[in-house]
Amino acid sequence: MRIVVSKYDSDKRYHPRLPDENVPVKASRNAEQEQTIEYWRNQAKATVEQHVKRTENTNIAKNVIMFLGDGMSIATVALARIHAGGEETPLSFEEFPYIGMAKTYCVDYQVPDSACTATAYLTGVKGNMDTIGVNAQVKVRDCEAGRNRSLHTTSIGQWAIDAGKDSGIVTTTRVTHASPAGIYAHTAYRDWEDDFYVKEDGCDPELVDDIAEQLVYGETAPKLRVILGGGRREFMDKDIHEDYETGKGGYRSDGRHLINEWLRNGPVGENRTFVWKRSDLLAVDPHRTDRLLGMFEPGHCAYNLDKVDNNLDEEPTLSEMVDKATDILSTNPNGFFLFVEGGRIDHGHHDNQARYAIDETVEFAKAIELARNKFSEEDTLIVVTSDHSHSVSFAGYPNRGNDVFGTAGNGRDGVPYMTISYANGPGYKKHIDADAGARLDVRQMDRSKSNFAFPAMLPKDSETHGGEDVAVYASGPWSHLFVGSYEQNVLPHMMAYASCIGNGLKACKP
Repeated sequence: MRIVVSKYDSDKRYHPRLPDENVPVKASRNAEQEQTIEYWRNQAKATVEQHVKRTENTNIAKNVIMFLGDGMSIATVALARIHAGGEETPLSFEEFPYIGMAKTYCVDYQVPDSACTATAYLTGVKGNMDTIGVNAQVKVRDCEAGRNRSLHTTSIGQWAIDAGKDSGIVTTTRVTHASPAGIYAHTAYRDWEDDFYVKEDGCDPELVDDIAEQLVYGETAPKLRVILGGGRREFMDKDIHEDYETGKGGYRSDGRHLINEWLRNGPVGENRTFVWKRSDLLAVDPHRTDRLLGMFEPGHCAYNLDKVDNNLDEEPTLSEMVDKATDILSTNPNGFFLFVEGGRIDHGHHDNQARYAIDETVEFAKAIELARNKFSEEDTLIVVTSDHSHSVSFAGYPNRGNDVFGTAGNGRDGVPYMTISYANGPGYKKHIDADAGARLDVRQMDRSKSNFAFPAMLPKDSETHGGEDVAVYASGPWSHLFVGSYEQNVLPHMMAYASCIGNGLKACKP
């Protein structure tokens, strides 16, 4: 017998009566007004008027600050907005006047990684997955091709230096990690952060410079005015040296202490300063420091939530690093280019630990707000974007004001499902009873911990990136260029145009 499903029944399945519809809605700050027609009409009118009054800023950008939220998908931004202030309260960069969309694929992969994307948005050329600062003729782990200088790309950081400006890096990851390395490194494999891993892949470390070595002796990195983040372990030998804080050895196998070599690498009379504690960073005098290197962890910087939970007072916030970096860079009268990465958004998602990812996004927004308030829109272009997406989903039918880390209703099995879930990742094993083939009840779990793993649809040791486009938010000179849909590698060319640097089109030379 054939069962006929009516259109009405079909619609009921698409738009179900929600099991929690009698739960009171948490009042928004505009609760009473939102129930009126006038509120929404007036709000829309004000937005239209704001757009109509918008004028194009065609000044030359003295300074450019690029903020990169690693793995900051559209869903991540929305979740962070609600978590930080409510559905109606935008994050700082969401109030920027111009927004576009960037296509993130690698030359060889549909869904990218942070290496090929860094090459795109920092050097203006797309490359292959896992490669940095080289074009697509260089295949991953190709020792010889990676050394071919004719295949190397140069970053907007170098373009700024060539124009007489200063450049710098701030990140919450290791300073040798894929995203920051896009400013200065050229490598056929992103994991070659030290000589040990170069040898592990069968390359000769005497010929193939690891990323940490390039930070000290490469073409671009020695000229960077400020480098702040984590990653001390990549600069110290595993047997000979002890970390400043932990007393453990590093990851190198060549007996070198590259931090000490960095301190000695400058010309006579140049004041180079290395710091590994927050108090020392805050004490740095911008006018007496020629170059600053700060690494506050052996590996990545700690999650903000872990810093709060464990009273890690000697690790700076992203905002504090941005503040000090811009203090130093501002001493150059010609201006600067600064790359800032909120890198641990990505790591939280990889572990399905959404609390970490969302909180890191909120901290990222705070750093952007600091920079926008610190510099004038008349001469400073700020661009905010992401390198790639993630498989995180913001779904279900949660009530307005619902905790985004909570549940959004019940599934057909009668078990609550969460507002946040992932297409894949380690969270699968935390939420599925493999023997019974059934979902576990999240009400029986301790969901308050920062490292709580959210559910995933299929098991993987590490959740994957997503391949959809990412948003680009812009404010300042020539920010109107960043609208529309475009390839990710166009970003540095537009920033260079606005600041009149590089060998391409320039606003100062039509």
